[in-house]
Amino acid sequence: MNIVETLTDPMNIAAALAAAACFATVVTLAAPVMADDKLGARLKEVAKKREELRKKSRADLARGGSLQHKDANQLAKGLVQKLNLHKALADDTLEEKLIRAGLRGHAAQTMFYFYRAALPIGFGLAALFYVLFLGQDLTPQVKLAAIVGAIAAGFYAPNLYLKNLADKRRTKIMEAFPDSLDMMLICVEAGMSVEMALQRVGQEIAPASVELAEEFALTTAELSYLPERRQAYENLVRRTNHPGVKAVAMALTQAEKYGTPVGQALRVMAKENRDMRLTEAEKKAASLPPKLTVPMIVFFLPVLLAVIIGPALIQVGEILKK
Repeated sequence: MNIVETLTDPMNIAAALAAAACFATVVTLAAPVMADDKLGARLKEVAKKREELRKKSRADLARGGSLQHKDANQLAKGLVQKLNLHKALADDTLEEKLIRAGLRGHAAQTMFYFYRAALPIGFGLAALFYVLFLGQDLTPQVKLAAIVGAIAAGFYAPNLYLKNLADKRRTKIMEAFPDSLDMMLICVEAGMSVEMALQRVGQEIAPASVELAEEFALTTAELSYLPERRQAYENLVRRTNHPGVKAVAMALTQAEKYGTPVGQALRVMAKENRDMRLTEAEKKAASLPPKLTVPMIVFFLPVLLAVIIGPALIQVGEILKK
């Protein structure tokens, strides 16, 4: 009973609270003095991380990027060098086309020139075999047109393949780009730099879009070693070739140049890219009726006419027989 009375005594409770308050005050005042200065350690860690990122980026670029193909087939490489196809089939825009398609390095250029020289020959021989052995009933003009058409198709096939590959890659990038801007906004507002935000978002967005994760990784590497950050953003625009990415790159460049808040720019760009994605979806939905008109006329209308007019024609035939 004495213990209970002691614990419930108002004077003892007040004294305990006062002692606890005094102890908390002393600890609060003494904590900054006793705490270690971690600023130097944090700066060293940041510098170490930046140096590791710079070395990794240079190594990746030296290898030709994460999507660099293996060394070209020795036979194809030898033929390209021996026939000097780089000059015979020179294309000033080839490097840009390959980059937009996600292909980097000299191996991709070598294989492109090899296929551009080999496919016309292969298609031409296949067409020649067809017209000589299977198309004997064709006229000489048709045979000549088939051979010339096959050679032309083989010559332009590599360019069409690159264009389709680049379009598919751009579509996959833009499907996940608005969501990545939202994540970048969260990272930047949490206190991360643009480089760390790009690196973090690239890791998180990789399951949804490997292509976008690769572009963010390359941009992070270029931001680490290029002398001008603006050049890194311009390279990102050149690789993706999309107006939404161009607008974001311009906003980031202006934000860093004039000191405007990066978070505000990312918020506006994320909204614009979401609206752009919604507009593209609405455009595809609006284009469905014209596209369905011809199949409906060709496949549905004859069947519908047969179902509606068929019984009447049968009855008219029976009446005429009588």
